[in-house]
Amino acid sequence: MSYNYLPLDRKHTNFQQIKNLLAYDQLVSITFDAHERIAHCRAYLDTKMNNNQALFYGINTGFGYLQNVQIDDTQLEALQNNLLKSHACGVGDEVPSDIVKLMLMLKIKSLSYGHSGVQIDTVKRLMDMYNHQMLPVIYTQGSLGASGDLAPLSHLSLPLIGLGDVYLQGKKMTAAAALEQLGWTPIALQSKEGLALINGTQFMSAYGLHNLIAAERLINWAQHIAAISYDAFDCVSEPLNEAIHTIRPHKGQSQTAATLRSLLSGSEIQLQNKQQVQDPYSFRCIPQVHGATIDTYNYVKDIFITEINAVTDNPNIFPDEDLIVSGGNFHGQPLALAADFLAIAIAEIGSISERRTYQLISGQRNLPPFLIKNPGLHSGLMITQYTAAGIVSENKQLCTPSSVDSIPSSNNQEDHVSMGANGAVKCKRVIDNVEKILAIELITAAQALDFRRPLRTSPKLEAIITAFRAIVSFNEADRILHDDILKTISFLRTYQFQ
Repeated sequence: MSYNYLPLDRKHTNFQQIKNLLAYDQLVSITFDAHERIAHCRAYLDTKMNNNQALFYGINTGFGYLQNVQIDDTQLEALQNNLLKSHACGVGDEVPSDIVKLMLMLKIKSLSYGHSGVQIDTVKRLMDMYNHQMLPVIYTQGSLGASGDLAPLSHLSLPLIGLGDVYLQGKKMTAAAALEQLGWTPIALQSKEGLALINGTQFMSAYGLHNLIAAERLINWAQHIAAISYDAFDCVSEPLNEAIHTIRPHKGQSQTAATLRSLLSGSEIQLQNKQQVQDPYSFRCIPQVHGATIDTYNYVKDIFITEINAVTDNPNIFPDEDLIVSGGNFHGQPLALAADFLAIAIAEIGSISERRTYQLISGQRNLPPFLIKNPGLHSGLMITQYTAAGIVSENKQLCTPSSVDSIPSSNNQEDHVSMGANGAVKCKRVIDNVEKILAIELITAAQALDFRRPLRTSPKLEAIITAFRAIVSFNEADRILHDDILKTISFLRTYQFQ
């Protein structure tokens, strides 16, 4: 298998493979094993349907509350098409393209196990859509995160039957126009296929993976920016001493302390005598706070990686055991709780960052108020802290858990739902907000550090400051800081650590 492809089958897919898929714009392909399992399952289901008059949920019955309504064999394709059309009622903003790509890949991955009953042509078409950059238009609102992500996955699947809208290589058009341009005919869905396509947690899972990738980058930046702030505020080194972390051995705490010791190694500022005995908690407790977020991040990542290596549609088909079993693998509760937990953990990175920003502009430690040479005439970085504080407060509101909410649907047949889709979407908003907060701290820390000259921080941190100063200059006098914040956000996204 070429390195340019991500192979999809029942083998474990890890987090690094997911990151590579997006970073290197890889294509996707099912393996021969997956092909055989999909075909074997479909053949079993066809035989079962031909030789058995029993009712099988969603295969020859209606859906949800209509589960007891039998559907005639001649109407099974119409049943599946109607399912996609009736459930495609998403609203809100369009889902970002990288998340749509992850949804497509994850749906293919889930179907590749051979427990869903789809025909191989359907899976191949999903692969072709991914590989030809035919990305369905999907909306952020509409899923309860329980019977799978019904509305988002319906929009994902509509182009298979020539309906809905897509972006074809970045150009928005109808799915029918895209099929015509590519010379493809719509898929004739067979029994159970519509249900296999829209039952599943691929919307929540795709958002979760995207959030984890972004959070990993921001946690790394939080460590580096906190280290710059540490020297900029002329902090004492004792809170980073390995001994105190050994006797409270949370992994993330010890890891953060070790990271900061490494980042500050060789700093001239650290070698200077300090006037204070202790520093505020936002500096002194960086290992404890950042570390707790890291431990939470790792826990959440395990949940999502387990989920993407699973079959989450319903009912599930086991050809070798002669079983068709209806259950609840589509319920998003594990993901809902994890998304809420991740949002809270990442919000705390932003919360403590804003406190460091506040301390740096407060006029302490021989730094001028608001980090400007002529305070009064100039306001300096005063209002950037307002911006950070407002965003931190917004994050507090966003961190109200979605997973504690539920509302019955389908005439009370689906009487407990996870709300994991809402949690996943707002978790992304929290992460995007924390990126802005960290950008403001970097602006502030770099400005404060320049007031320490000619003393220098460590070589590792000086390399970051040098690169940053090529983008955002020292603030000599008041200027429009919106521009500086946007430039800094871009810097956080593009800078390559040495």
